[in-house]
Amino acid sequence: MSTITENIARVRSRIAAAAQACQRPAGQIGLLAVSKTHPASAIGQAYRAGLHDMGENYLQEALEKQAQLSDLPLVWHFLGNIQSNKTRAVAEHFDWAHAVDRLKIAERLSAQRPAGRSPLNICLQVNISGEASKSGCAPAELPELARAVEKLDNVRLRGLMVIPQPSHDTEEQRAAFRQTRLLLEQVNGLLQTPMDCLSMGMSDDLEAAIAEGATWVRIGTAIFGARS
Repeated sequence: MSTITENIARVRSRIAAAAQACQRPAGQIGLLAVSKTHPASAIGQAYRAGLHDMGENYLQEALEKQAQLSDLPLVWHFLGNIQSNKTRAVAEHFDWAHAVDRLKIAERLSAQRPAGRSPLNICLQVNISGEASKSGCAPAELPELARAVEKLDNVRLRGLMVIPQPSHDTEEQRAAFRQTRLLLEQVNGLLQTPMDCLSMGMSDDLEAAIAEGATWVRIGTAIFGARS
């Protein structure tokens, strides 16, 4: 059994234990493998170990891997900050975009989504900890942004994505994720179609995220090892 296969089994066990601890079905929690800086061969190993959802942060690197792995039925998630000059490639080559934080970007993704493709799944990134170094809309801006994005034709508003300020304290971790969940519930009351996804939790805090309702955990190091 390869190291990646063993790592995936360990992560799945952590997810199952975390779900059981908060009385959630483990099937509610998607495992998104964050493969940035790791080679296409590593993604192939993860696929053969049962993972279909792959997350990439760097556009050119992701497009090269997609070309190398075009024979595999992978679901591609773009996790990086999306600038205007990247929207066409993201709209054309990805199934999900987890870091949309401005209406302009959502409008461009919708306009540039190829005809015949299903709508691009979007998560709105919220700067839940208010860090100047991080992207994301402010929580107070989210209701207006979500209502506007929901009206676009070729994207589907699915949920929220957060990267809280790092902490080794479980209660601090949970507080940020809880705030995100409550924000989603609040904004859902304003939408025609409620959001159903919380993209939150990584290798070091997935248990806290699951306890507060995560539906996608984004795991890189615990699957692929340290980034090169």
